[in-house]
Amino acid sequence: MSVRYFIAVLVAFSSLPASGLSQEAFPPAPAQVSDFSSTVFPITTVGFYGPLIRGWFGTGFCLDPACRFIGTNYHVAAEAKPKRILGIKIARQYLATSPDDENATLNPQAFGGRPLRFTLSRDLAIFELRNPLPHHHGVGFNIDDLEAGDEVEIYTYPKESINPVRSLLEFHGTFKGETTTGLLAFDYSLAARKAIRGGASGGIVVGSKSQEIVGILNSIALDGETVALAVPVQSLVDFVSKVQPCLAQRIFPPANGIPEISADIFPKFMPPTPSHSVEHRPDEPTQVTMLRTKAQLLADSMRNFIAVQTFAWGSGDRPPVAAAAYEVRVLDGYQRFREYPDGRKEIKEAPFPAPLNTAISIGGAWSDLPLMVGSEFDLQIRQAGEAVIDGRRIRVFQYRAETEDGACQFKSIFDFGFFVINKIATVACYGEVWTDEDSNIIRMSEHLELLGKWKRYQTVVTYGWLPREDEASRLVPLTISAQAEYNKKVYWCRGRFMDYKVFSSRVKIGGGLQTVQLGTQRK
Repeated sequence: MSVRYFIAVLVAFSSLPASGLSQEAFPPAPAQVSDFSSTVFPITTVGFYGPLIRGWFGTGFCLDPACRFIGTNYHVAAEAKPKRILGIKIARQYLATSPDDENATLNPQAFGGRPLRFTLSRDLAIFELRNPLPHHHGVGFNIDDLEAGDEVEIYTYPKESINPVRSLLEFHGTFKGETTTGLLAFDYSLAARKAIRGGASGGIVVGSKSQEIVGILNSIALDGETVALAVPVQSLVDFVSKVQPCLAQRIFPPANGIPEISADIFPKFMPPTPSHSVEHRPDEPTQVTMLRTKAQLLADSMRNFIAVQTFAWGSGDRPPVAAAAYEVRVLDGYQRFREYPDGRKEIKEAPFPAPLNTAISIGGAWSDLPLMVGSEFDLQIRQAGEAVIDGRRIRVFQYRAETEDGACQFKSIFDFGFFVINKIATVACYGEVWTDEDSNIIRMSEHLELLGKWKRYQTVVTYGWLPREDEASRLVPLTISAQAEYNKKVYWCRGRFMDYKVFSSRVKIGGGLQTVQLGTQRK
């Protein structure tokens, strides 16, 4: 019997929201657009050095829908050192790399700038503004791998002449491949007979079909070829997830296209009441038997891995009030956590956010649910039907376990400071399992039928394929969310898995392409 604990905590003292987190609402991502003039803008810094005037030029873009977080390159931030963006004061700066990185290299700058030492594949920086940029907005991101020949548009503000006033230029390009330094390479065409020049660093590369950002422009070829290079969006995902994990969950899509917070498709499964006569339990249908086999294989395949897991806690429809990121190590099926990226001490469970007096945990449902479906034969399962989600045809199975089956438990913690009370309740549960047409599990949900003040607990886990070089792809957890109601107020916790260090690998292309960064310094 697999016994799973879904944990909620109450602390007997009041508290304030977590410091340093934005309390403003994160509006939904805007619809796809073809005009990026409200997303990309110039970054300019001017300084006086005796009789000389120096200017530093780069490009920035809205990272979030409200445009309070600004993305650009590390080398732009390191050289320009802006204090304001379009008149709005910068409150905080985040850098993805530094001269002290283990993989840092000395990289030349375009048009006379001094060489800088940093890691090319992490040439990223974020500016957090005091207030959002008015009349600006972010657009969507696409983390899917590009194929050779995929068409893109590059939007940026190059320095065209001695005139410091710059215009947004659009360059058409096609994807060549990935360089050995982890950058995306694109052949591009001139725009109004102009090539990409200094000041263009920090512009965005947008997929022509998706109209979503696929890379952040950071350099051009040194040999005169019309080749532009960009930092992949996946590097941006890893960076934002580290410094602003709750923001990352808002702006980056799950990799499999299944919403991380999604409702079940069919009404709750209520099996017919069994008769009191003793009779042989009928054999399960072939599709249910296949589901159990796939669920057990999924559980077995996730017994060993290392990843980064993000957490965000909140209540109701408000933005997250606390967030964290941990490295999760799963060894022989047991998970351990340590603070990401520099934590040294391993702990059994990710701690609740200290500032909150009521919270709920997402727990280990990502592994427990497949194990339950695969091995709990008292669980009643049926195939409910089919549906189409994001253009994909899926099969939907439903399951249910009664209280006497002992499959599901709920643990609540009452922390009074001087002592702690733990309560464990065995409850009935039900949910849905979504599979693709090959019976691979892509989503699982669970609902607990609770008694008392905690009510309506539910959790949703999504899964997707992790490609691996020279090996078959592996199904791994992508997102996990949980919520429950306490005293008529809904509390939630959401998380994502990323940066699978054990299994992940990237295909590199060679070519010895020399590149130069596009930040520019002029006297």
